[in-house]
Amino acid sequence: MLTISLIREKTDEVIQRLLIKNFDARNLVNEILQQDEERRLTQNKLDGIQSELNTLSKEIGGLIQSNRKEEAEAKKNVTLRLKKEIDSLTSSLTTHESVLKNLVIKLPNLPSQKVPAGTGAEGNIVDREGGKLPDLPVDALPHWDLAKAYDIIDFELGNKLTGAGFPVYKGQGAKLQRALINFFLDENIRAGYLEIMPPLLVNEDSGFGTGQLPDKDAQMYHVGLDNFYLIPTAEVPVTNIYRDVILESRDLPVKNTAYTPCFRREAGSYGKDVRGLNRLHQFDKVEIVQVQHPDRSYDSLDDMVSHVESIVKKLELPYRIVRLCGGDMSFASALTYDFEVFAGAQNKWLEVSSVSNFESFQANRLKLRFREEGSKKPNLAHTLNGSSLALPRIVAAMLENNQTPNGITIPEVLQPYTGFRILEKAG
Repeated sequence: MLTISLIREKTDEVIQRLLIKNFDARNLVNEILQQDEERRLTQNKLDGIQSELNTLSKEIGGLIQSNRKEEAEAKKNVTLRLKKEIDSLTSSLTTHESVLKNLVIKLPNLPSQKVPAGTGAEGNIVDREGGKLPDLPVDALPHWDLAKAYDIIDFELGNKLTGAGFPVYKGQGAKLQRALINFFLDENIRAGYLEIMPPLLVNEDSGFGTGQLPDKDAQMYHVGLDNFYLIPTAEVPVTNIYRDVILESRDLPVKNTAYTPCFRREAGSYGKDVRGLNRLHQFDKVEIVQVQHPDRSYDSLDDMVSHVESIVKKLELPYRIVRLCGGDMSFASALTYDFEVFAGAQNKWLEVSSVSNFESFQANRLKLRFREEGSKKPNLAHTLNGSSLALPRIVAAMLENNQTPNGITIPEVLQPYTGFRILEKAG
């Protein structure tokens, strides 16, 4: 959530920068400024009357002590009128603040100056790439056929138990999932991240704090009886650990990592791009989250990108790092880098990670602040998060790229975790 002071002091800049996200904010910003002006006028009136009431209360006390009861009673009548005005103005102020908040939360985060203009994925910029594209035979199988041939993932059984997009992992497939989760967590812990095991359901305040609500309400699974939401990513519960918290600057950065299943309705997704593991309603992901000083958040973003890149390299997957344009960014992000790996049998790039700096946008919603040493006034922190990594498309690319006539080769770095180096066909 953008701060009112930023909108008020840099109105034209806010409008122009949001155009990079293809968001025309002019009318909304003008409405916000008008509502803010009314709120401030109401607040000033309330402060003035409250000051007058305080002065009268002191005068009444003095009059009573001086036994000037008639004058005291006259002033008491004035205080009754002032109290009614205060009640009315307080109610009006509450309404203004509520309306103002509901307007401000409609504004996306401002994009960083490094964000290119563009309306969709075609406007993204490949910053760098690495690894070697696989040289596969023409009859190479896509991962959904490999999963069936090796009996490691059962999509039909998942459909029976729940529905499409809820696969069942079996045998060595389940062990491969567990191996990847442990490998990702170990890599993150070695990089200084503290492991967290959070709840998989969150309340509305948590969904609002990280920007999923109300913007992505239709994409989240809702448990209506208890008004909880299944998490779309560990970012939500982990970042909300610091909701309504004031940290000391010496404690920054805070670095957490967490493995969780993730749940996304993916409403509107259909067609060939959703086959197999390409797009699921439930999937496993390991996340990294940082709370950082505003002066150092972009250095942290670079460090997080380099860290995720090091993991992808160890998995020996061809990859590219893509800087998202304004039209392809999330509502809350200021700058996002996507990681894509190449799946050889599909001959396509698959997104496996997004690493983002939200600057103070989430922190303002969370009331997440920090205090500089020697200062009493807290300031908004910056928050960052990244997938490190999401499993489904990593598995898809690994299966497709590493298929051989003798089985599917497991990357060397994973073999201590799996206990096997080759996936062999069932039967």
